[in-house]
Amino acid sequence: MRTLIYVPVIHTSADLGSIAEDVAKRGITSLGEEIWTKHKKTVEGFWNAISDYFDSLDVKGMKIYQDGMVGEDEMGKKIVEDAAKAGSKNYQLVSRLLERGAVLVKTEDFKLVKKEYDRLCAIIQAKSITRKIIAFIKYKLVKTILLNKRDAFIAERIDQTLKPDEQAILFIGAFHKIKKRIPKSIQVREVKDVNKVKRYQKLLPFSSKYQKQFDELGEHLMSEVV
Repeated sequence: MRTLIYVPVIHTSADLGSIAEDVAKRGITSLGEEIWTKHKKTVEGFWNAISDYFDSLDVKGMKIYQDGMVGEDEMGKKIVEDAAKAGSKNYQLVSRLLERGAVLVKTEDFKLVKKEYDRLCAIIQAKSITRKIIAFIKYKLVKTILLNKRDAFIAERIDQTLKPDEQAILFIGAFHKIKKRIPKSIQVREVKDVNKVKRYQKLLPFSSKYQKQFDELGEHLMSEVV
């Protein structure tokens, strides 16, 4: 049976390329430096737990499907290398997996990824409040449609490229709704509870109000994968 190890990703600012610095500044401004620092430590703990788990597995020959990965072979490796050097914990892990014999697979449609990225850039780079609001509204109008199209494309890529009895790893943002699109012939194993990862991110702006629940979710994120 085909097997897919499902990793619900928490994106960090380092995953966001040219808008990374702006995202970090917005995070500090909206949450405060203390909560933002705590969040960064939680995310680092999350990736340490995920990395430790994969260190215990034989990943040679495993296929890797990566959120946002629009290339493979040399192009894909270059994308991974650049993102890893920029500080992405996700891509640093992928880089190590490739060194151990895993195989990178083109996962996404470049046009769909670029459309979403351009919309996010428009919000962050807007020079006035009015332009930010307009850009945000435009993004909200297409966000769900783009996400659904991306999920459909990713699920199809997995089904087309994952052969009988092969194993693979999917690194995907927690808010993607891709599990329901994965064929029943593929066994899916979550390394972290997707709903808890999503809940943590939803509570982040309100962490002071829901501190106990937020802290418990943070502990789950950083806990050992069993």
